[in-house]
Amino acid sequence: MSIPTPLPRVAAFEKLGLGMFVHWGLYSQLEKGEWALNANHLDGKDYEKLQMSFTAEDFNAKELARIAKNAGMKYITLTTRHHEGFSLYDTCGLNTYDAPHSPAGRDLVREFVDGCRAEGIVPFFYHTTLDWHWHGKKTQDLDLQEFDEYLDYLYRSVEILCSNYGQIGGLWFDGNWSRRDSDWKEDRLYKMIHRMQPNAMIINNTGLCALGKTGNEEIDSVTFENNPAHPVSREGMKKYVAAEVCKTMNSHWGRSMLDFNYLSPKKLIEWICQSRGTGANLLLNIGPLAQGGIPAYEKAVLELAGKWMSLFGEAIYNGKPLTGMKYQGRDFMLHDGSVCYYVAFDIPMGGDSNVVAGTLGFGPRCVSGFGQKIISAKWMDNGEEAVFMQDPEKKLLTIECSPYPYGTDLVVRILRLETR
Repeated sequence: MSIPTPLPRVAAFEKLGLGMFVHWGLYSQLEKGEWALNANHLDGKDYEKLQMSFTAEDFNAKELARIAKNAGMKYITLTTRHHEGFSLYDTCGLNTYDAPHSPAGRDLVREFVDGCRAEGIVPFFYHTTLDWHWHGKKTQDLDLQEFDEYLDYLYRSVEILCSNYGQIGGLWFDGNWSRRDSDWKEDRLYKMIHRMQPNAMIINNTGLCALGKTGNEEIDSVTFENNPAHPVSREGMKKYVAAEVCKTMNSHWGRSMLDFNYLSPKKLIEWICQSRGTGANLLLNIGPLAQGGIPAYEKAVLELAGKWMSLFGEAIYNGKPLTGMKYQGRDFMLHDGSVCYYVAFDIPMGGDSNVVAGTLGFGPRCVSGFGQKIISAKWMDNGEEAVFMQDPEKKLLTIECSPYPYGTDLVVRILRLETR
């Protein structure tokens, strides 16, 4: 069976490779995660009062975009409205539960879009489909008539996002899993989006229970929430869909005072590589502080990731999985036409045994199934020629992975191979 050709917007999305997810809302003030209202069974009226202390005084959209850019991220997906029902954008009369009617007094999505464009970052909009605030009820508790009215409200909300901010990269929906058996009128919503934003990706998160599942035929990418992606089989599909891993920096999606389980730079680099090894983008989430500032730890980790991306970004952005081969350990290969990239994990640091804890993992690594003739092999971090042997007829390749010099540990090292 054949594999369909990706639409231009889907092909462009795949080349973005790495993005930033930003979960920020009223819940950030409570520092108990983005589900604070629901998970802690808070009174809705009391929760609403958080709007009156939402100043956004520390939100700097250009700085946010600059942090993402320096980390090697090509796009940012911002929660324009999360499940709490509060909007960071001007809802243009749909309600007053939005940022312009808070002490912030500003359309924060407008600032976000302008900041992204100033730094060459593609803006994406997250928008909840479920709502815990609309008419004082949760979406899952609405009767059929109320749900139908709510879908009109959702439609008009998304229509504002498609109308008022120029061209965007896409819309990222989340919440249909709250009413699995209901008709969410997706056809109507998606047709409106593609009429107003023909180049916008449409993504609808399938949640933890349906990782990598396709849905409505207008969906442009499947999702893998907080889980490694598996390769998407596109043979026989009517439409080529991309894949995206959305991953938290810690144990939830918002801001929490008592969550210390953060990703290390090493783990982040491994997530980037593992995601791209399956052909998926990685969308890494950060949770800004109450009034929009970026926490120091997230800044530091992203800065280190950016240094790694400055060495190996060519492979991460352009490489696609090279299938049909067998590797040792976690290694894999990507390709971009005649250029191939060997992605090597677990190379140890060399040095005296008194200061280096073990040197297992260096030496020759074998690949079977690789038949292209190599004419050049250089490590991307320093341009050093790699030692390799190959037998194209038998499709065997052996690459020498020497230990890093003492004081160096790249976590993952990538070898650039030119072939014919």
